[in-house]
Amino acid sequence: MGNVILGLLLLGPQTLYSLNKQFEQGISLFYRASYGSLQSALKSLLAKGHVTFVEGIERGRNKKTYSITDAGADAFHAWMRAPVAGGDLEVAALSKLFFLGLVDDATRVDVLDDVVAAIGRERDELEGFAAQLDTVDVPVERHSVVRYQRATLDYGLMAHRAGLEWFAALAEDERRRASGE
Repeated sequence: MGNVILGLLLLGPQTLYSLNKQFEQGISLFYRASYGSLQSALKSLLAKGHVTFVEGIERGRNKKTYSITDAGADAFHAWMRAPVAGGDLEVAALSKLFFLGLVDDATRVDVLDDVVAAIGRERDELEGFAAQLDTVDVPVERHSVVRYQRATLDYGLMAHRAGLEWFAALAEDERRRASGE
């Protein structure tokens, strides 16, 4: 979550309230965050020196406006260049996609190529699991259970294939755009 917050702060200073609104109005389509988790992430970013804040009073209320530091910008760009990692590939890929406009052309292509490779690896693992599952002799009384478990796996395979195709096309388009074609 910290990297998503850093990306938002690269777009401009924000209050906790405005960060929460941005999550609610768009980012929540792929990344959910509570007000409390945003507060906690901001505290962590402050401790690392990745953000700073100024306090003010607006309409009689205390207000902190957060800004990204140079160290925070460096951390954000390092995250964008780093291989996709973590347990939820879709969230990681979409988080990076959301902020691709904040990096240079070469980095965009590298990020997209990395996402394509990660989706391909995960798809290959699922296909291997499907092949193993197809060799299992299922007792008749479990056929209906296994049918829907396999349907769940098939859905995951379909989603990975579609995501792979979509990200590969975007990477190719970005490559053409970056080369001036």
